[in-house]
Amino acid sequence: MSHTTTAPAAPKAFGGGRSPFNVSYGKIMMWFFLLSDAFTFSAFLISYGTTRFFSAVWPDPNHVFNSFPFLGSGYPLMFVSLMTFILILSSVTMVLAVHAGHCNDKQGVVKWLLWTIIGGIAFLSCQAWEWTHLNHQGAWWGSFADITSPKDVYNHFFTPAVLESATPEHLSQSTNNFFNFFFTITGFHGAHVTSGVIFNIMILINTVNGTYERRGHYEMIEKVGLYWHFVDLVWVFVFTCFYLL
Repeated sequence: MSHTTTAPAAPKAFGGGRSPFNVSYGKIMMWFFLLSDAFTFSAFLISYGTTRFFSAVWPDPNHVFNSFPFLGSGYPLMFVSLMTFILILSSVTMVLAVHAGHCNDKQGVVKWLLWTIIGGIAFLSCQAWEWTHLNHQGAWWGSFADITSPKDVYNHFFTPAVLESATPEHLSQSTNNFFNFFFTITGFHGAHVTSGVIFNIMILINTVNGTYERRGHYEMIEKVGLYWHFVDLVWVFVFTCFYLL
């Protein structure tokens, strides 16, 4: 009577129930969401770039964004540089909050999340002032569609040389397109920052209540941190397209 032996089956790389990349389901879903959101922002910015490329003239950022609260005009891009610094600094505090979570440091998480929330609110406050200031200069969605407007309407947005040479139709069309894109894209980004601040407040409340201590991990802070860093990264592209180029 012969006995046959069966060789043990080779271990499967992925048998289910556990991610082969050692990443939780929540993190993977956050990455999927950020990827889809990146496509949306990319579509907006590509459309803006295409419109600008085929325009005869375009507003000069040094003229459009040259005001600073309580100081008046004559400070080109200074205020938006402050806004950018605040948002980048809030990204640093978020990194520190995530690091504190890895160390199970509840007090550290609370402190750095609080600073991140303050940074987000400060950025939104700056953006609200910028929108209000531009609106006082007549800028809003569709506000420059009238090609019969006199050229002095565009003094805040173009250099004197451009005003001298451009036609009223070109001035109207380019200014209208610029502000339609500006308010749409920065408004969409501002909505993301607002959502991020709300998420961080919720996480802060859960941290204070000890929710993540009872779970034994602070993974939720990592997931919201990914979202916050994405929002900061998108602002770098928005800043480059509207304020620098």
